[in-house]
Amino acid sequence: MSGGAAASGTFPWLMRPGVDPHSATHKPPLPPPDYVRSNERGLTIERNCRIALRDGVEIFADLYRPEGTVSGVPILLAWGPYGKHALTNQVFWPRSGVDPAWLSDLTAFEAPDPVFWAMRGVGVAVVDPRGAWLSGGDFHHNGIQEALDCADAIDWLASRPWCNGRVGMTGVSYLAAIQYLVAPLRPPALAALNPWEGFSDWYREFAYHGGIPETGFLPRASDNIRFSLGQTENTWENVKAHPLFDAFWESKALDLEGITQPAYVVASWSDQGLHLRGTIEAWRRMSSREKWLDVHGAKKWAHYYRPESRERQATFFDHYLFDRPTALAAWPKVRIEVREAHGVAHERAEHEWPPARTQYRRLYLDPAQTALAEAPVANSEARYAAREGAAQFDHTFAAPAEITGHASLRLWVEAQGSDDADLFIALQKLDAQGHEVGFTFYAFYENGPIALGWQRVSHRALDPVLSTPERPVHPHRAEDRLAPGQCVAVDIEIWPFSVRFAAGETLRLVVAGADIYRKEEGVNLPFALHEETRNAGTHILRCGGDHDSSLLLPFVPLEEMP
Repeated sequence: MSGGAAASGTFPWLMRPGVDPHSATHKPPLPPPDYVRSNERGLTIERNCRIALRDGVEIFADLYRPEGTVSGVPILLAWGPYGKHALTNQVFWPRSGVDPAWLSDLTAFEAPDPVFWAMRGVGVAVVDPRGAWLSGGDFHHNGIQEALDCADAIDWLASRPWCNGRVGMTGVSYLAAIQYLVAPLRPPALAALNPWEGFSDWYREFAYHGGIPETGFLPRASDNIRFSLGQTENTWENVKAHPLFDAFWESKALDLEGITQPAYVVASWSDQGLHLRGTIEAWRRMSSREKWLDVHGAKKWAHYYRPESRERQATFFDHYLFDRPTALAAWPKVRIEVREAHGVAHERAEHEWPPARTQYRRLYLDPAQTALAEAPVANSEARYAAREGAAQFDHTFAAPAEITGHASLRLWVEAQGSDDADLFIALQKLDAQGHEVGFTFYAFYENGPIALGWQRVSHRALDPVLSTPERPVHPHRAEDRLAPGQCVAVDIEIWPFSVRFAAGETLRLVVAGADIYRKEEGVNLPFALHEETRNAGTHILRCGGDHDSSLLLPFVPLEEMP
């Protein structure tokens, strides 16, 4: 099962034989690999174009362009492993919120709609990467080989006689993350980027939340990339083989500072546990002189295809693919939605992220009152059953308040009955009657939290260079298990969020020993889970005195809002 050595030469790749691409029952029938050209619906369509990579391996692409055009057409590249034949009208779930009227049936999964873009004079290329479906070679899940392959494809697309020499990239999830990977190579034709929700830290955002293995979405994602005539990387087995941050994870690392192309980056508060954190971090670290960040609170696929979202995409690409005059110069550098509940939010422009006027305040855990207090409290403790129990702490606002940005939780923890503890954190909102207020969550749901956090206590070591009080960063390179009776301080990152409270509404902090939000019974939708914990016995949270268990929150002064 072991493949060749990684690029660093320090670990074996775990590969597996590809599954017959024609056997994928969750996809439409796979067409033959023959080149076919046709004109329909205002498009010239070329299917199964062969792109020769630098080592002679050939991969397949479908090309769409305005019918009859022979020159001056820029191209949007959609690069992903889900099959260029898997068209959106056949694979989107009803609960995604995508209105079928928004897009044509030529739209590949998470990709731009060729009909929409052809009406604006733009072509679309949908590419099956090396080792995916009928493309030649073996599939490696990101890493330098895929980056170089994508750069080869960009050069090939720019050389089409009808192309104006400019290539842009757009798409959701995998189609966003590949942009971070190829952009630092700076292929000359790559003119502009539009990553729409893509994680940028394999270890912390995709595989191990706070050091706790993610067991729901990840194995499903690994299954989705097994269809190949060659071998494919066994992502799930590789992840399990590397529980600490090592050379395997370094091989997946991104040179985000090496990105210099203009970039319109979009994230969602709803994607707690997958894309949110890394999308904002990618925007922050990019060296691009011209870059914009939008953070919304809607369902990600629906938001990508909404007419107003596509108009913003068109404004961005009109500028960089055609040099057309647009309203781009008037765009704020940062645009966020401040949420109040699912479907209730207001949009605001910002000059930077996080807002420079942020005022950080600590609320102290008070187990005696099950409260979040504004001042340190007396010595006390909270206990809960480590596998399924939870503790909660409330703070009711006497006046309206907005909390927007990065937050962190410091806990003093003892684990009775185990030498480790896996901690699950949620911030929730309660209305004035004490009922939980639901937020859009994980692309399908309307009953989610404000924000989430996770931490394995043995991974509590902090990176002294990268960590800040509101944003602790853990290196995850070693474990420090607990001795019996040992109580330790743990700093937990809470993923960013934006929420407004009215007077009388309550912020609730939940600390638990298992996932606070679970997959609905019988609903087969992608969902982050953590079913392999080290929890046993009882968790003890110590508060007050020398144990400064507290929640650090980013308040935005209401009177100073722009």
